[in-house]
Amino acid sequence: MADDIFKALADPTRRTILDELAESPGQTLFEICSRLAMKHRLGMSRQAVSQHLAVLEAAGLVETRREGRYKFHDLNPAPLRHLTERWTGPNPTEHTP
Repeated sequence: MADDIFKALADPTRRTILDELAESPGQTLFEICSRLAMKHRLGMSRQAVSQHLAVLEAAGLVETRREGRYKFHDLNPAPLRHLTERWTGPNPTEHTP
């Protein structure tokens, strides 16, 4: 799973999408595309953004939910926490003998 996370984070566009979802959760594909175009000047097709979202979802970094005909995307920070906890243990000075 860590490989999928690193692959997903390796692309700057995907990191920008995660930034946008962190700032404004529950966005539709249309909203994400609009924010990328207006705020970041990234002119991408809906299909390209959808493919980026699929990579992020496969890595567990984005979760989706359907409401009617709309699909909403949310950031899932749990895989990032798990990844950082892998190499950062408890602080030795915090232990009591």
